[in-house]
Amino acid sequence: MQVEFNPAKVQAYRLIGYENRLLRSQDFNDDKKDAGELGAGHSVTALYEIIPVGVESNVNLPGVDELRYQDNQVDEAAYNSDELMLVKLRYKEPKGTTSELIKQPVVDKGVSLNDASNNFKFAAAVAEYGMILRDSEYKGDASFSKVLKLANESKGLDLEGYRSEFINMVESSQKLMEKK
Repeated sequence: MQVEFNPAKVQAYRLIGYENRLLRSQDFNDDKKDAGELGAGHSVTALYEIIPVGVESNVNLPGVDELRYQDNQVDEAAYNSDELMLVKLRYKEPKGTTSELIKQPVVDKGVSLNDASNNFKFAAAVAEYGMILRDSEYKGDASFSKVLKLANESKGLDLEGYRSEFINMVESSQKLMEKK
């Protein structure tokens, strides 16, 4: 999978998790490179934290020197587009040897977290929990109580009980931290 953010909409981004699966841009089209393949019928969720253009942030964004040999101009079409990013995915048929490319633009619909799907909100709760456990410099004001609130609100139909298990694990973590 490769993601290209629209620079007219996104001033900064970071992938949450999967740091050990980063792939150089030029390796995306190379079928010989190991990139954490998914089997048929499997799915994966990649979460990106973004800072939209024009939003003030306390995140220390690194400066980039101007390039000497390359033009770094944003295409005019980017400013006239409602696309937030373009997602590219390469796949092979089960007995195939050459990968095929799928491209899908993602449009910014301006959906707030409160109005997001239960799956998205639950994934956000899991990501927030992970940042708390790692004491991530990006955790902001994350807390166990916020994780629990979001996870409980977005639990939905939990046929396998995985979401309930997660909520129990966060509650146990919270109790352990309170004992310190």
